[in-house]
Amino acid sequence: MKEIVEYMSCKKVIFKKLKEIKPKELGSKKRVKIYLGVNLKGYYCLTIIISKKSRILRKEVLELIELHQRVEKYNNSKINIKYIIIEAPLCSHAKDKLKDNGWIVWKEDIR
Repeated sequence: MKEIVEYMSCKKVIFKKLKEIKPKELGSKKRVKIYLGVNLKGYYCLTIIISKKSRILRKEVLELIELHQRVEKYNNSKINIKYIIIEAPLCSHAKDKLKDNGWIVWKEDIR
């Protein structure tokens, strides 16, 4: 949790409250980390971290959008700001699809 808070503060994003949601709670088998937070303006922010070796394709983007909708139902509120931190190769079409759906995409190199 400390790592995500430090990373987001480097990107000038600060949360009043941040909690981790397990994908199993949402009925998903995806291997991602999901964080739901409240920023300083009081808006809900969703942060998803994907770390893998294989390329992220456009098909997976649809699954991430569905996961966002599940989090909204789980939290019973609208999530205004969506961040995704990707530690994997990313297809350019997938990146465009994420941006078109309102996601803020940060691509990091695999360590």
